Amino acid sequence: MAKEIKLKLKEGDAAPGFTAATNGGGKISLADFKGQNVILYFYPKDDTPGCTKEACAFRDGFSEFKKRGAVILGVSTDSAKAHDKFVEKYKLPFPLLVDEDKKIVEAYGVWGEKTFMGRKYMGTLRVTFLIGPDGRIKKIWPQVKPEEHAAEVLAAI
Repeated sequence: MAKEIKLKLKEGDAAPGFTAATNGGGKISLADFKGQNVILYFYPKDDTPGCTKEACAFRDGFSEFKKRGAVILGVSTDSAKAHDKFVEKYKLPFPLLVDEDKKIVEAYGVWGEKTFMGRKYMGTLRVTFLIGPDGRIKKIWPQVKPEEHAAEVLAAI
């Protein structure tokens, strides 16, 4: 089982601002969504089993999130090209942010040591932040089960 993640941000903190490229050639800033709930979910890699389950669960609940006035933003260190393929393949209705320079993952403290099959390496931790309309972090999920996670987030809005 995954070890407890020590995050540098906590609930109530101001969410670090960012501007990033997105799939489809767009550009998004956190400031664009002031006054709305923002679900900022970090995931390791496009088109891998857990990340696909998580993205598809958010996709399947997208209309309900939208009804509640929430915005979903996925973030990984993959390229725009990888994001484009992932969005196209699974018909994801929300933007994926490109963080190849790791500025966002580092600002949110979700770049860290991981272990896979006994091998240690650095990568993006699967963590979700719910940022309130005031720009403060309302809730953090440091332990995410990809299949169930979208429902947990929806319940918190």
